[in-house]
Amino acid sequence: MPTDSSVDPAEIAKFEAMAAEWWNPEGKFKPLHMLNPCRLQYVTDQIAAEFGRDTTKPRPFAGLRILDIGCGGGLLSEPMARLGAEVMGADPAPRNIPVARIHAEQEGLEIDYRNTTAEALAEAGESFDVVLNMEVIEHVPDPAAFAVTCRKLLKPGGLMICSTINRNAKSFAMAIVGAEYVMRWLPRGTHEWRKFITPDELYGLLRDAGLEPVDRKGFVFNPLRWSWGISASDLSVNYVTASTRPAA
Repeated sequence: MPTDSSVDPAEIAKFEAMAAEWWNPEGKFKPLHMLNPCRLQYVTDQIAAEFGRDTTKPRPFAGLRILDIGCGGGLLSEPMARLGAEVMGADPAPRNIPVARIHAEQEGLEIDYRNTTAEALAEAGESFDVVLNMEVIEHVPDPAAFAVTCRKLLKPGGLMICSTINRNAKSFAMAIVGAEYVMRWLPRGTHEWRKFITPDELYGLLRDAGLEPVDRKGFVFNPLRWSWGISASDLSVNYVTASTRPAA
Protein backbone atom coordinates (compact mmCIF):
# COMPACT_ATOMS: atom_id res chain seq x y z
CA MET A 1 0.00 0.00 0.00
CA PRO A 2 1.38 3.49 -0.82
CA THR A 3 2.96 5.36 2.06
CA ASP A 4 3.02 8.72 0.25
CA SER A 5 1.92 11.63 2.46
CA SER A 6 -0.85 12.50 0.03
CA VAL A 7 -2.58 9.17 0.71
CA ASP A 8 -5.41 9.33 3.22
CA PRO A 9 -5.59 6.00 5.10
CA ALA A 10 -9.27 6.62 5.79
CA GLU A 11 -9.98 6.86 2.06
CA ILE A 12 -7.99 3.69 1.39
CA ALA A 13 -10.06 1.96 4.06
CA LYS A 14 -13.25 3.06 2.29
CA PHE A 15 -12.03 1.60 -0.97
CA GLU A 16 -11.06 -1.62 0.75
CA ALA A 17 -14.58 -1.89 2.19
CA MET A 18 -16.04 -1.31 -1.26
CA ALA A 19 -13.72 -3.91 -2.74
CA ALA A 20 -14.93 -6.45 -0.22
CA GLU A 21 -18.54 -5.70 -1.25
CA TRP A 22 -17.78 -6.05 -4.96
CA TRP A 23 -16.35 -9.48 -4.36
CA ASN A 24 -18.95 -10.69 -1.85
CA PRO A 25 -21.01 -13.34 -3.70
CA GLU A 26 -23.90 -12.77 -1.28
CA GLY A 27 -23.68 -8.94 -1.37
CA LYS A 28 -25.19 -6.28 -3.60
CA PHE A 29 -23.43 -7.72 -6.66
CA LYS A 30 -24.86 -11.22 -6.16
CA PRO A 31 -26.70 -11.21 -9.54
CA LEU A 32 -23.44 -10.55 -11.36
CA HIS A 33 -21.67 -13.27 -9.40
CA MET A 34 -24.45 -15.67 -10.40
CA LEU A 35 -24.05 -14.78 -14.09
CA ASN A 36 -20.27 -14.62 -14.09
CA PRO A 37 -19.53 -18.36 -14.47
CA CYS A 38 -21.57 -18.39 -17.71
CA ARG A 39 -19.82 -15.29 -18.99
CA LEU A 40 -16.44 -16.71 -18.10
CA GLN A 41 -17.16 -20.06 -19.74
CA TYR A 42 -18.22 -18.41 -22.99
CA VAL A 43 -15.29 -15.99 -23.01
CA THR A 44 -12.65 -18.63 -22.32
CA ASP A 45 -14.13 -21.06 -24.86
CA GLN A 46 -14.19 -18.43 -27.60
CA ILE A 47 -10.68 -17.15 -26.91
CA ALA A 48 -9.28 -20.68 -26.76
CA ALA A 49 -10.95 -21.62 -30.05
CA GLU A 50 -9.92 -18.42 -31.87
CA PHE A 51 -6.29 -18.48 -30.77
CA GLY A 52 -5.76 -22.24 -30.53
CA ARG A 53 -5.16 -22.33 -26.77
CA ASP A 54 -5.50 -25.36 -24.47
CA THR A 55 -7.29 -24.25 -21.30
CA THR A 56 -6.23 -27.42 -19.46
CA LYS A 57 -2.65 -26.13 -19.43
CA PRO A 58 -1.25 -23.51 -17.03
CA ARG A 59 -1.60 -19.89 -18.19
CA PRO A 60 -3.10 -20.77 -21.58
CA PHE A 61 -3.68 -17.14 -22.54
CA ALA A 62 -0.06 -16.08 -22.08
CA GLY A 63 0.99 -13.67 -24.83
CA LEU A 64 -2.53 -12.32 -25.38
CA ARG A 65 -3.39 -8.72 -24.54
CA ILE A 66 -6.99 -8.36 -23.33
CA LEU A 67 -9.11 -5.24 -22.71
CA ASP A 68 -12.06 -5.46 -20.31
CA ILE A 69 -14.27 -2.44 -21.10
CA GLY A 70 -16.50 -1.42 -18.18
CA CYS A 71 -14.48 -3.65 -15.88
CA GLY A 72 -16.18 -2.63 -12.64
CA GLY A 73 -14.47 -4.37 -9.74
CA GLY A 74 -12.63 -6.79 -12.03
CA LEU A 75 -14.86 -9.87 -12.00
CA LEU A 76 -13.71 -10.78 -15.53
CA SER A 77 -10.33 -9.05 -15.52
CA GLU A 78 -8.98 -11.20 -12.71
CA PRO A 79 -9.79 -14.60 -14.26
CA MET A 80 -8.21 -13.44 -17.53
CA ALA A 81 -5.04 -12.47 -15.65
CA ARG A 82 -4.98 -15.83 -13.88
CA LEU A 83 -5.15 -17.50 -17.28
CA GLY A 84 -1.94 -15.72 -18.20
CA ALA A 85 -3.18 -12.79 -20.29
CA GLU A 86 -1.87 -9.25 -20.08
CA VAL A 87 -5.04 -7.46 -18.95
CA MET A 88 -6.17 -3.85 -19.03
CA GLY A 89 -9.41 -3.04 -17.21
CA ALA A 90 -11.02 0.26 -18.24
CA ASP A 91 -13.98 1.92 -16.54
CA PRO A 92 -15.31 5.49 -16.78
CA ALA A 93 -16.60 5.34 -13.19
CA PRO A 94 -13.73 6.74 -11.09
CA ARG A 95 -14.54 4.83 -7.89
CA ASN A 96 -14.44 1.43 -9.57
CA ILE A 97 -10.75 1.64 -10.44
CA PRO A 98 -9.30 1.90 -6.89
CA VAL A 99 -11.67 -0.89 -5.86
CA ALA A 100 -10.42 -3.14 -8.65
CA ARG A 101 -6.78 -2.25 -8.03
CA ILE A 102 -6.96 -3.05 -4.33
CA HIS A 103 -8.59 -6.43 -4.87
CA ALA A 104 -6.09 -7.39 -7.59
CA GLU A 105 -3.25 -6.42 -5.25
CA GLN A 106 -4.78 -8.53 -2.50
CA GLU A 107 -4.88 -11.46 -4.94
CA GLY A 108 -1.31 -10.92 -6.13
CA LEU A 109 -2.40 -10.12 -9.69
CA GLU A 110 -0.90 -7.52 -12.02
CA ILE A 111 -3.71 -5.81 -13.95
CA ASP A 112 -3.51 -2.42 -15.65
CA TYR A 113 -6.66 -0.70 -14.39
CA ARG A 114 -7.48 2.72 -15.83
CA ASN A 115 -10.21 5.28 -15.27
CA THR A 116 -10.76 5.95 -18.95
CA THR A 117 -12.98 5.28 -21.96
CA ALA A 118 -12.74 3.10 -25.05
CA GLU A 119 -12.59 6.23 -27.16
CA ALA A 120 -9.61 7.61 -25.24
CA LEU A 121 -7.77 4.30 -25.54
CA ALA A 122 -8.40 4.19 -29.29
CA GLU A 123 -7.21 7.78 -29.64
CA ALA A 124 -4.01 6.81 -27.80
CA GLY A 125 -3.41 4.00 -30.30
CA GLU A 126 -3.90 1.11 -27.86
CA SER A 127 -4.56 -2.28 -29.46
CA PHE A 128 -5.56 -5.69 -28.13
CA ASP A 129 -5.93 -9.31 -29.16
CA VAL A 130 -9.26 -9.53 -27.32
CA VAL A 131 -11.83 -6.93 -26.29
CA LEU A 132 -14.39 -7.91 -23.65
CA ASN A 133 -17.40 -5.66 -24.10
CA MET A 134 -19.86 -7.09 -21.56
CA GLU A 135 -23.17 -5.41 -20.71
CA VAL A 136 -21.92 -2.04 -21.97
CA ILE A 137 -23.28 -1.36 -25.45
CA GLU A 138 -26.87 -0.94 -24.24
CA HIS A 139 -25.74 1.95 -22.05
CA VAL A 140 -23.82 4.03 -24.62
CA PRO A 141 -25.49 6.93 -26.49
CA ASP A 142 -24.31 5.79 -29.95
CA PRO A 143 -23.91 1.99 -30.23
CA ALA A 144 -22.80 2.19 -33.87
CA ALA A 145 -19.96 4.59 -33.10
CA PHE A 146 -19.01 2.53 -30.06
CA ALA A 147 -18.76 -0.60 -32.21
CA VAL A 148 -16.41 1.25 -34.57
CA THR A 149 -14.26 2.29 -31.60
CA CYS A 150 -14.09 -1.32 -30.43
CA ARG A 151 -12.95 -2.41 -33.89
CA LYS A 152 -10.18 0.20 -33.77
CA LEU A 153 -9.02 -1.27 -30.46
CA LEU A 154 -8.67 -4.75 -31.95
CA LYS A 155 -5.54 -5.96 -33.68
CA PRO A 156 -6.14 -7.51 -37.12
CA GLY A 157 -7.32 -11.03 -36.41
CA GLY A 158 -8.50 -9.97 -32.94
CA LEU A 159 -11.64 -11.15 -31.16
CA MET A 160 -14.42 -9.17 -29.45
CA ILE A 161 -16.93 -10.70 -27.05
CA CYS A 162 -20.02 -8.50 -26.68
CA SER A 163 -22.99 -9.27 -24.44
CA THR A 164 -26.20 -7.26 -24.09
CA ILE A 165 -29.99 -7.61 -23.73
CA ASN A 166 -32.57 -8.32 -26.44
CA ARG A 167 -35.46 -5.90 -27.01
CA ASN A 168 -38.87 -7.55 -26.81
CA ALA A 169 -41.78 -7.99 -24.43
CA LYS A 170 -40.05 -10.82 -22.56
CA SER A 171 -36.91 -8.78 -21.92
CA PHE A 172 -39.04 -5.91 -20.59
CA ALA A 173 -40.82 -8.29 -18.24
CA MET A 174 -37.67 -10.03 -17.03
CA ALA A 175 -34.79 -7.55 -17.28
CA ILE A 176 -36.71 -4.50 -16.09
CA VAL A 177 -39.92 -5.46 -14.26
CA GLY A 178 -38.52 -8.69 -12.80
CA ALA A 179 -34.92 -7.70 -12.09
CA GLU A 180 -35.48 -4.10 -11.01
CA TYR A 181 -38.97 -4.03 -9.47
CA VAL A 182 -39.85 -7.56 -8.31
CA MET A 183 -36.54 -9.19 -7.38
CA ARG A 184 -34.79 -5.84 -6.81
CA TRP A 185 -31.57 -7.32 -8.17
CA LEU A 186 -30.76 -3.97 -9.78
CA PRO A 187 -31.59 -0.35 -8.88
CA ARG A 188 -34.66 0.97 -10.67
CA GLY A 189 -33.68 2.77 -13.83
CA THR A 190 -30.53 0.71 -14.43
CA HIS A 191 -31.77 -0.18 -17.92
CA GLU A 192 -33.85 1.57 -20.56
CA TRP A 193 -35.84 -0.92 -22.63
CA ARG A 194 -35.68 1.23 -25.77
CA LYS A 195 -31.87 1.00 -25.67
CA PHE A 196 -31.88 -2.80 -25.72
CA ILE A 197 -30.56 -4.29 -28.97
CA THR A 198 -31.85 -7.33 -30.82
CA PRO A 199 -29.33 -9.99 -31.95
CA ASP A 200 -29.89 -9.13 -35.61
CA GLU A 201 -29.42 -5.42 -34.90
CA LEU A 202 -26.18 -6.13 -33.06
CA TYR A 203 -24.90 -8.32 -35.89
CA GLY A 204 -25.67 -5.43 -38.24
CA LEU A 205 -23.81 -2.95 -36.03
CA LEU A 206 -20.80 -5.25 -35.85
CA ARG A 207 -20.68 -5.78 -39.61
CA ASP A 208 -21.10 -2.07 -40.32
CA ALA A 209 -18.18 -1.41 -37.95
CA GLY A 210 -15.93 -3.71 -39.95
CA LEU A 211 -16.20 -6.78 -37.74
CA GLU A 212 -17.25 -10.30 -38.70
CA PRO A 213 -19.73 -11.98 -36.33
CA VAL A 214 -18.84 -15.63 -35.78
CA ASP A 215 -21.07 -16.81 -32.93
CA ARG A 216 -23.95 -15.93 -30.62
CA LYS A 217 -25.49 -17.66 -27.63
CA GLY A 218 -28.07 -16.91 -24.96
CA PHE A 219 -27.59 -16.58 -21.21
CA VAL A 220 -30.72 -18.14 -19.72
CA PHE A 221 -31.83 -18.00 -16.09
CA ASN A 222 -33.44 -21.16 -14.68
CA PRO A 223 -35.68 -20.17 -11.74
CA LEU A 224 -36.03 -23.78 -10.58
CA ARG A 225 -32.28 -24.31 -10.30
CA TRP A 226 -31.74 -20.62 -9.49
CA SER A 227 -28.79 -20.51 -11.84
CA TRP A 228 -27.71 -19.34 -15.28
CA GLY A 229 -26.87 -21.50 -18.29
CA ILE A 230 -25.73 -21.04 -21.89
CA SER A 231 -28.24 -21.76 -24.66
CA ALA A 232 -27.55 -22.18 -28.36
CA SER A 233 -31.12 -21.21 -29.26
CA ASP A 234 -32.69 -19.00 -26.56
CA LEU A 235 -31.46 -15.43 -27.10
CA SER A 236 -34.74 -13.92 -25.93
CA VAL A 237 -33.32 -11.87 -23.04
CA ASN A 238 -29.58 -11.92 -22.23
CA TYR A 239 -27.25 -12.96 -25.02
CA VAL A 240 -23.59 -12.79 -26.06
CA THR A 241 -21.79 -12.58 -29.40
CA ALA A 242 -18.28 -13.19 -30.71
CA SER A 243 -16.87 -11.27 -33.66
CA THR A 244 -13.46 -10.86 -35.26
CA ARG A 245 -11.57 -8.12 -37.00
CA PRO A 246 -10.44 -9.48 -40.38
CA ALA A 247 -6.70 -10.06 -40.55
CA ALA A 248 -6.42 -8.55 -44.03
